Amino acid sequence: MKHVAVDVGASSGRLLLGELVDGKIALTEVHRFKNGFSQVDGVDLWDIDHIFTNILVGLEKLKQSGVASCTLGIDTWAVDYCLVGPVGKRLHEVVSYRDVRTDQAMDAVLKRVPAADIYEKTGIQFLQFNSLYQLFVEDAELKRQAESVMMVPDYLGYLLTGQRVTEVTNASSTQMLNLCTREFDGELLDVVGLAAGQFASFAKPGQLLGKISRDLHEKYDLPDCDVVVVATHDTASAVLGAPGVGDDWAFLSSGTWSLLGAELPNPINTREAFAANYTNEWGAYGTFRFLKNIMGLWLIQEVARMQDYAYSYAKLAELAAHEEPFAVLIPVDDNRFLNPENMIAEIQAYCTETNQEIPQSPGKLARVIYDSLAVQYALQIEQLQALTGKMIRHLHIIGGGANIAMLNQLTADLTGIMVHAGPTEATGLGNLAVQFIASGEARNMTEIREIIRQSVPITTYKPSNSTNFSIIKAKYQTISGGVLK
Repeated sequence: MKHVAVDVGASSGRLLLGELVDGKIALTEVHRFKNGFSQVDGVDLWDIDHIFTNILVGLEKLKQSGVASCTLGIDTWAVDYCLVGPVGKRLHEVVSYRDVRTDQAMDAVLKRVPAADIYEKTGIQFLQFNSLYQLFVEDAELKRQAESVMMVPDYLGYLLTGQRVTEVTNASSTQMLNLCTREFDGELLDVVGLAAGQFASFAKPGQLLGKISRDLHEKYDLPDCDVVVVATHDTASAVLGAPGVGDDWAFLSSGTWSLLGAELPNPINTREAFAANYTNEWGAYGTFRFLKNIMGLWLIQEVARMQDYAYSYAKLAELAAHEEPFAVLIPVDDNRFLNPENMIAEIQAYCTETNQEIPQSPGKLARVIYDSLAVQYALQIEQLQALTGKMIRHLHIIGGGANIAMLNQLTADLTGIMVHAGPTEATGLGNLAVQFIASGEARNMTEIREIIRQSVPITTYKPSNSTNFSIIKAKYQTISGGVLK
């Protein structure tokens, strides 16, 4: 059987064709397109129509290549949503989580419901762009008109099939699902001014959503396609694509964001986890992703953009390798780096404020970012072990960051554990994994992870003993005010 993963991230989207051939997954990129938010009348908006059009373009390419039938699953980023009114009309453009509208929203919500209570209910970390805070500041009249509140991938699935669902892995990122009742929490719904009935029924990865609508088939030359509900939160799909074995591994999904954590059978919403701001996102097949959000490669992406992409990411890493290690550090998770007008100026301003050398060259700027990320990864591995009681012996780095050899080696050196880099296409593979299981071509995740290990190259980085992490750690905590966010 042939399966299609629609994987849409913050900067690009693609359609990947996957099938099992001689016990391995054969991947073919069918279509790739740019994505991104743009500011319209002072608001950062996604172009959801552009995304949907490109899904259809990709499916037409697939049909023209000779694929007459397939299954399809959609994953995207989390927390952003669409309000849908009568007769399926979209009531607004989709606002990006990086928009400034939520800058003060968290404080306002926490005056209504204490943070400890929200964490006990949801187990979700506090990030100013969570759907809870976006919906709190959403236009009250639009919320009143909304018949459905849909997460972005649920909305794209609705456009394809006409079927409305609320997929659980993405819904958990809203910080509004109750861990005990497994429903949207009534008190939090009251805070944002919505009712439970405005959300469609829950769907789990592996369920059939439906066929592409007849109307779309009449307008476009599309394959006969069963749309399957996958783990629609891209991190949930990425973790499914991580080829871990046993119980002593952690994952680092490294892309625009870095998501570092462990796959667990039960959530951990203790006081200690609350204090550490760890999250319990729902995963596929009854799992939980106990993880920490770290700012990630967004910083290097913005540095490249501010230089009009004169240097590729590979070139920036090459230049960084020639600079003095750990000479300058920044707290990568400080909110000032979330969406500054000029990332280079923001980094330089922070270095000025903390009496550090001001990085000027592309290599020095990249070195600051990679060093700081590696330190944060190492600190979070320590904290993850303390919170879970697990001894982590292997770290699987998946996603685009798996290609950055220098950062991978730094991470191995600072954590003191084995780092396994790959697959870079973990999100697409995790999306496809659910489809393989749903079709009966694989029995479970243990089997499909073994197939992934046999299908893709994985590079292992062994820790060296040349780095004194205690000194670097002390420096990092000093410049960040001693607080591990």
